[in-house]
Parts: sequence; structure tokens; C-alpha cells
Amino acid sequence: MPLMAEKSIVAAHPPRRAALPPLVWAALGSVYLIWGSTYLAIRVAIRTIPPFLMASARFLVAGTVLYAISIRRGDREGDRPGPAQWRAATTVGAALLVGGNGGVVWAEQRVPSSIVALLVSAMPLWMAAIGFVAFRERLRWPAVLGLALGFAGVGLLVRPSGGGRVDPLGAGVVLLAALSWAAGSLHSRRAPLPSRPLVATSMEMLCGGALLAVAGIVSGEPGRLRAVSAESALALGYLIAFGSLVAFSAYVWLLTAAPISIVSTYAYVNPVVAVVLGWAMLGERVTSGMLLAGAVIVLAVALIVRTRPTPAPRAGAPPPEEVG
Repeated sequence: MPLMAEKSIVAAHPPRRAALPPLVWAALGSVYLIWGSTYLAIRVAIRTIPPFLMASARFLVAGTVLYAISIRRGDREGDRPGPAQWRAATTVGAALLVGGNGGVVWAEQRVPSSIVALLVSAMPLWMAAIGFVAFRERLRWPAVLGLALGFAGVGLLVRPSGGGRVDPLGAGVVLLAALSWAAGSLHSRRAPLPSRPLVATSMEMLCGGALLAVAGIVSGEPGRLRAVSAESALALGYLIAFGSLVAFSAYVWLLTAAPISIVSTYAYVNPVVAVVLGWAMLGERVTSGMLLAGAVIVLAVALIVRTRPTPAPRAGAPPPEEVG
């Protein structure tokens, strides 16, 4: 839940319209399905693994593998990570993976994965709002309409309604997590991170994973760690191998092989996948009010993404999937 390459990367590697369509659609489909399923995997993983320690293990393992693979590729001399790059990776990793993903993982103890996915899907609303307020980015009228619709949809989703009441603390933490992810994503465009997307992302994973371990220790999670079930272990393995490695690699490749307008559609397909999986595999309740709120949020995100495509951060940090 978000866990976000910049315009310069896209400009350096313009979309190649001649890329084989079947390969493009296969990569896009993997991003749709895998990132949409991470909310389900998180819910299963934290059944027997404390949330911060689970997230820490995920990003430390994935970051180590990704760094070992990517650091030997590309411009090894001109783009060598130094103290400034590691400090930037720590700052961005804290916002994206501790505040963003960590908040989502913690909240899934209290809020159904489908609701979490819908709340996280509103993250482009936060990015547009922060960009307008903090960086004076202009918004066209469809984006303004999208902001109004989106926040109305969020209010509709979390409103008390009989047996469908959403835990207010959990929902609040998810919204703060999305805000943290949006702020970290915007900051990453200006941070002195390595220009190689996979190198920068692996550094953010390592720093964020270490900070998540500290959060877990401070909150007493080691004392609550008991026997880990096979289901939780498999879910954690899925998050590492597919959520943080396979799908993100497919996403970075898509930025060079397909128009950004097509790639950005993951922002409003992922929550649909998450809701269907939560209902089908976890038995999560899906109400008419929830479907209406979700439709409003997805429509709002579509308006914003189509009007103001949100470029991924400069260093290729994970997009909103890693929020979930």
C-alpha cells in the first residue's frame, strides 16, 4: 500500500511503440494482478507475524537481492552511491516504507484488506493536493473535480453505516499512510538519489526495512512472535518474490516499453483486484455502499491520472503497490 522512475527517466527512455504487444500486456497484467493481491498477502502474513517485523523482513530481503543484482549494472562509476545518496534513501524510505507501507500493514490488523486497498487507491488525490499546495503545480478542472469526487468517496467509504462500520483508528492510519507515501514520492523527485531506478529502490528498501525493524523492536513485537504458520510464511515469500521483485521489475520495464498513460492504469485497476480477492479468498464483506464509494474513488483517480499523469519518483521507488 504503494511498496513508487521520474519524467527524466521516461524522457531518457521514451516509450517504444514497436514493443511486442503481447509482452507489454503480459507485464501490465502482472502489475495489475500481483500488486492488487498484495493486500490479501499482507492480511495472511500478519496472522502469525507481527506487522512491522513482517514488513521489515520483506524489504530487507527484497532490497538485498535487488541491490546485489542492480549495483553491478549501468553507470557504475558516474552513479556510485555515496553518503548523500544513502541519507536521501533513508529519508525517502522512511516516508514510503515506514510511514506508508508500515501504516498499511499495521492497519490491516483492524480494517479488511479490501477497504484498505480502496483507501490507498486515493493516494493520487494526496499527490495532486500536495503538489498544488506545496509546489504550486497547476490543476486543470478535471483534476479539481477528481479531487472533490475522491475525497467525497473516501468519506462515503469510512462513514458509519450499521454493520458496515469501518474501524476509525485503522482507517485514519491508512489515510495517513497514503499521505506519507504521497509526500515521500514527491520528495524523491528532488532528492539526490542514484539515477538508476533499481539501485535507488533497493537502497530505499534496505533503509526502510532497517527502520521498520527498529519500529518493531520498540513496539515490543519480538516478544509477541510465536510459531509462524506455513500460510504466513508463504504469504511473506510471495510479497518478497512477486510483490517487491517481479512486479516492480515489470513496472520499470513498462516505463520504457509502453505509454505512461497505459502504465498508470494500475492506479485504478489494483483496488478492483484487491476487493475481488478479499471477497473471494478471505470472505470479506462487500456492501453496496462500499461498491459505490469504491467506484467514486476509482473514477476520481482516473480523472486525475488521465489529466495529470503522476510520474513515478525519480529513482524509481515503488509506486502505490508498496503502500500495500
